[in-house]
Amino acid sequence: MSSSSSSSPPPPPSCPMHQPSQPEPPKKVNPPAECPMHQKEKKPSPPPECPMHQTPVTDKINELNMMPSQLGHERQPDQQIDLPTERVISSIPRADKESRWEYPSPQQFYNALRRKGWETPEEHVETMVDIHNFLNEEAWDQVLKWESNFECKCEEDPYLVRLQGRPNDISPKAWWHSLWGSPKPFDRHDWYVGRCGDQRRYVIDYYEGAEESPGVPVFFLDVRPAVDDMGSAFVRLKQAASEKWAEWFPSTSNNNN
Repeated sequence: MSSSSSSSPPPPPSCPMHQPSQPEPPKKVNPPAECPMHQKEKKPSPPPECPMHQTPVTDKINELNMMPSQLGHERQPDQQIDLPTERVISSIPRADKESRWEYPSPQQFYNALRRKGWETPEEHVETMVDIHNFLNEEAWDQVLKWESNFECKCEEDPYLVRLQGRPNDISPKAWWHSLWGSPKPFDRHDWYVGRCGDQRRYVIDYYEGAEESPGVPVFFLDVRPAVDDMGSAFVRLKQAASEKWAEWFPSTSNNNN
């Protein structure tokens, strides 16, 4: 993602999923109806790693998002389909507060796939970009929900300072659940969120679930602040206790709502 000063629509709503056996369960998300992955034909799953974060060491890297500084829109020599070069502006603010992060175009995304040696059908690239963008919007929406639990002495809204793709580094939580038979995430991001002069790291694990209907992919996001300080640990513990209370005493929780 890169910056742009234009505004964009808010991210699509989340669909929470509750699993009593797992604390702080990941959130289930279905792509919005207008996305092409809701068409009847079978669509591909996203690659096991986000290609925009897997760059040859010879490329100059932007330290804010760990992506190439120059993402080319050049068509591949053997490319059969024209892919859009327009980039979509996200809803995620940058540190300057005036601009927002910008997603790669389908052509840039495809070039990144080819650079990594992934032979992806060209006709599926736009769908993959839609999924990529949708999941990032959903992740930011969940970050904002977490941020509402932190006390802030200023009126500043959260913003994304930088992000890091870590597909090969399993998080402690994902590792723990994998010991009990849970699937491992297909990707992981660490997002550094700024607010009131401080930075907070968020860990985002991306899971792929079973399709609820043919051609409609289902994903699970587990977004939470990293336990890097006592404040984040307290908020995590408080949230887990609240979910357990709602599970054990649903009538009380409904009355409070």
